[in-house]
Amino acid sequence: MENKNEEKSVFVYADNAATAPVMPEAIEAMLPYLYDEWGNPSSMHAKGRIAKAAIRDARERISAIIGCEPDELYFTSGATESANIAIRGAARAMREVYGRRCIITTSIEHPAVYETCRELEGEGYSVDYVGCNASGIVSVRDIESALSATHGGAALVAVMLANNEIGTIQPVEEVADVAKRAGALSFTDATQAVGAIPVDVKKLGVDMMCFSGHKFGAPKGVGGLYIKRGVPMARIIGGGEQENNIRPGTENVAGIVAMARALEVSADLMRDVERVRVMRDRLIKGLVAAIPGVRLNGDPDMRLPGNVNVSIDGVSGESVAILLDMKGICISTGSACATGTRDPSRVLLSLGLSREETDSSIRITLSHTNTDADVDYILEQLRPIVMRLRKLRTGNYDGQ
Repeated sequence: MENKNEEKSVFVYADNAATAPVMPEAIEAMLPYLYDEWGNPSSMHAKGRIAKAAIRDARERISAIIGCEPDELYFTSGATESANIAIRGAARAMREVYGRRCIITTSIEHPAVYETCRELEGEGYSVDYVGCNASGIVSVRDIESALSATHGGAALVAVMLANNEIGTIQPVEEVADVAKRAGALSFTDATQAVGAIPVDVKKLGVDMMCFSGHKFGAPKGVGGLYIKRGVPMARIIGGGEQENNIRPGTENVAGIVAMARALEVSADLMRDVERVRVMRDRLIKGLVAAIPGVRLNGDPDMRLPGNVNVSIDGVSGESVAILLDMKGICISTGSACATGTRDPSRVLLSLGLSREETDSSIRITLSHTNTDADVDYILEQLRPIVMRLRKLRTGNYDGQ
């Protein structure tokens, strides 16, 4: 017999920047390619031709949404692989063909870009890591200055479209323009942006762009890479001739089909962006009003519609995340790709935060799947958790 005194369990998923729930439409689209149409798309028989046709159809549908030609889109296992192919391949080609070996990037890039550039330094490339302002926005003028300092040796400029931790949207269109005028290629990591805000590669003007399907409702393990037609690109992965020799290996047919459907649904849901933005702002205002010592990290306006990154004085962000999890609320303390490291957030340090402030930060990321009731529940649970942690830390801290 049910105990009426038992609390009703509540579950709120607010870690959409780490991964989004898989859309039912994406699952439905991929099932035939798991059960019936399992053929290898490189095979000549009927099953292989069906699989190949499915990839061709998905390529056309995704290309139409992001504004590129089908032959400019390559399928990969995700944004990390895409970023490595683009950065390493373009850097090598520009070095071999034009003798350019300078790379301009930023201090707030995702590890897929940042660490790749660090490794390229060990291979003889010069890399300039441009900082950002206190709001987390990169200056186009600083990019121009960095390009000028290369004296015509710039091979590539890599600036992300939207930051994975603080959600700030960068002036990529202007960055791509100054890179082009300097004779350098431009690359943007749009992993957090694709599926969340409208993204058109032609409008951005970039030469290359990467994204991951699991950020907008596809299964994990599939992503895309846009490479503008004519961009010099060295092959960095040996193997077969799949994906026009750029990314050899048997394609993830089911994942690719699911990603195309998930992106279509996400594009339809763009009308819901304003509702997500309103929830985000209400959550920010509620946190600031209810809990003394809350600071928003990142620009309040030029940010993704669902991103809330705050530092909370007097607490550990990790402790807050654990206690919220016990209440059925899923959030994170920063990038999911950095989980397990004890190093402070490189992104938050770039904003000028102290080590203590970075350790007290949490990231709450909302999407169209969230509701006003979710925001209410987060606000209801977070204040007592913070006050409890402060009291445990100081013995008498009342937060006033």
